[in-house]
Amino acid sequence: MVIVFALLALAVLVTANWYLWRRLFRDTTSGPGRVRRAGAVLIGGGWALAIAALVAERTGAPFWLQRVLAWPGFLWLALSIYLLLAVVAGEVVRPLLRRFLEHRDRRGEPAPAAVPRPERVPAGAPAENPRGDVSPPEEPRTREPRTREPRTQEPRTQEPGAEEPQEPGPPAPVTAPSRRLFVSRVVAGAAAAAAVGTVGHGTYGVLRGPGVKRVTVPLAKLPRAAHGYRIAVVSDIHLSPVLGRGFAQKVVDTINSTRPDLIAVVGDLVDGSVKDLGPAAAPLARLDARHGSFFVTGNHEYFSGAAQWVEEVRRLGLRPLENDRTELAWFDLAGVNDIAGESEGQGPDFAKALGDRDTARACVLLAHQPVQIHDAVDHGVDLQLSGHTHGGQLWPGNLLAKAANPTVAGLERYGDTQLYVSRGAGAWGPPTRVGAPSDITVIELASKQA
Repeated sequence: MVIVFALLALAVLVTANWYLWRRLFRDTTSGPGRVRRAGAVLIGGGWALAIAALVAERTGAPFWLQRVLAWPGFLWLALSIYLLLAVVAGEVVRPLLRRFLEHRDRRGEPAPAAVPRPERVPAGAPAENPRGDVSPPEEPRTREPRTREPRTQEPRTQEPGAEEPQEPGPPAPVTAPSRRLFVSRVVAGAAAAAAVGTVGHGTYGVLRGPGVKRVTVPLAKLPRAAHGYRIAVVSDIHLSPVLGRGFAQKVVDTINSTRPDLIAVVGDLVDGSVKDLGPAAAPLARLDARHGSFFVTGNHEYFSGAAQWVEEVRRLGLRPLENDRTELAWFDLAGVNDIAGESEGQGPDFAKALGDRDTARACVLLAHQPVQIHDAVDHGVDLQLSGHTHGGQLWPGNLLAKAANPTVAGLERYGDTQLYVSRGAGAWGPPTRVGAPSDITVIELASKQA
């Protein structure tokens, strides 16, 4: 079954890229040549770099090689998505543009002038002059031989009052083959411009750093004294060969600027080993909150050496909550491991984290994936803070994210439990977001007793 699915996915990928090459390069050229060959190299080479970047990241290739491959390879993934979407959208424009050109050409053709048909005049009949006079027939003249004298050709000069030479008429209507070529070039050019602009804008949005969202969440069990308590929630930072130390510093500065009471890092901090990305994560040591910073694992930590990263974040001053909880002054803060840890025997354990707590106290749970909400409901959690979805990251990826997650972004209620899902601060794969801007969320807890 896995082999069949892989073959089907490969067939879809090959077909989509052939279609992309056809519309962008074959249909925009009049025949085989360098442009078509360059297009094939561009598309094939882009996918080769993308696959190489993914393999290098997963296999722990030398970090310098990961960095060389990551930028062009991952950006090609995003660019190919929007090139394909733009070319497909162009199929709607293509026939409309062709009909417009055909209609314009028909309107531009001059109507043939009515030429009077000459009447037959019998031989020898008198001819009429314009005034209606009848002139007598001319007598036949005998031709006398004449000798031609040579003459020199003098340059013609435009005399005053003479008519100016006429300008050439309107160009002839475009023929069908050249019209099709013109339409293909216009549509392909517009599609390429739209795709490049979309990816460029989305990449700029990630690199400039996440914005800040503020959300108020009322909790029935929260005491009056805790009204207005602020938790800075950050998820999916995804430090990587692309997003490095400078990006981590932007995230830290943004969090600290909100002056939170507590900081919650809810998974997918990194895409790589401590050896490669330890220096990039170093700014996390400067996170500043009155009641400290806490961390739970995401699925990408288990691709990158979760045990080593747990120790590294502890060294940086964050407290990992591995199926554990801490009792703060006004509520319990708990955390569970990500589902991906089950493959290493380190999966989520709600009973261990929440089983013996005082249910009269409010409880906030850190859990990377939104699908863990059902266990949270069963254990009487008041608020779960999650990430993982990226809000879809690349539109229309939000449709796929909705199919796999109960909540893609924002605040929703499940029974007596509320779930807040952050879109995340960074990006996985392409450092690009479209329709899902990155964020750091400040959750302000509100007491219903206040």
